[in-house]
Amino acid sequence: MRVVFHEDFYQTYTGDPAAASGRLEAIVEAIEPHAEFVSAEPALRQHLAAVHTVMHIQSIENQGLYEIAALAAGGAVQAAQIGLTEPCFGLIRPPGHHASAASAWGFCFFNNMAVALTALRNQKKIESACVLDIDLHFGDGTEDIMGHRNWVTVVNVEAHSRGHFLQEVEAAMQNCRADLIGISAGFDNHVEDWGGLLHTEDYEEIGYRVRSAAVRNGGGCFAVLEGGYNHQVLGENVLALMQGMAGR
Repeated sequence: MRVVFHEDFYQTYTGDPAAASGRLEAIVEAIEPHAEFVSAEPALRQHLAAVHTVMHIQSIENQGLYEIAALAAGGAVQAAQIGLTEPCFGLIRPPGHHASAASAWGFCFFNNMAVALTALRNQKKIESACVLDIDLHFGDGTEDIMGHRNWVTVVNVEAHSRGHFLQEVEAAMQNCRADLIGISAGFDNHVEDWGGLLHTEDYEEIGYRVRSAAVRNGGGCFAVLEGGYNHQVLGENVLALMQGMAGR
């Protein structure tokens, strides 16, 4: 599977857990034998401005975080474009699902998923999209930006048991009728991470459900990294999701 990545994502750009040293290295080590890496490129300013206010973009610049955040958003756009024809994983950071149009928190700066889907929609490459957010935390930024747009369905899985979580994913994908499905792929719901809920094999099941829905719809699918902070298990969880998306 093609994986959008850049060595600049190894940077420890802030002191938060998403930027921790070793986090991306752990993922690369696990997926490298199964990945064809594609170099990420920064998002165009017009793509950022399509979902964020001018003042917000300037705020990220003033914090000295524009370059790394724009690179992550651009990587998401590339992953979405590749996802139109084959499953793709965006191995990017900073994450994005807590970034709203005019504000951000939770280790996020630009909303990578919203930037990607809006760019493809504006380029007339898709008419409809679905976001499946499997992170431990509700993707309030994605909901803020995309929730009122009638061409996007945003699904935040919030079940508090393993069985119900997978049932919600299955139901969402059965009901999904979209040209492109994007997974906000947080792995902090794992039993050995903050959420203590899902097993590694569950991420493969989630990936498979998404891929099956995309095939049924005659569309595509992609994922972008959000949370996941236990470096000991993170790589295997990412690999599991990728394998499910690949149809295994």
